[in-house]
Amino acid sequence: MSIQAINVRNQFKGKVKQVIRGDVVSEVDVETPWGIVTSVITTRSIDDLQLQPGTDVVALVKATEVSLAKL
Repeated sequence: MSIQAINVRNQFKGKVKQVIRGDVVSEVDVETPWGIVTSVITTRSIDDLQLQPGTDVVALVKATEVSLAKL
C-alpha cells in the first residue's frame, strides 16, 4: 500500500521508538525531528501494520480543536 495524496496537513515523519501493548489499545511513541509524538491505536492495528521499534512511519494529526496554555 502506498499513499499518493492525503489532505492532512500536519504530518510528522519519524521512527517508532517504543510500543506499549495493551489488550485492546496500545501506545506508540514516534520519534520525529521535532520531538516525540504519541499515538493511541488499537492493538489490532499495531499487528496489522507490523509496528515495532525502528519502523519508519508518518504520524498524521487531524484535530478539530487545539488548546493552548500560557507558560
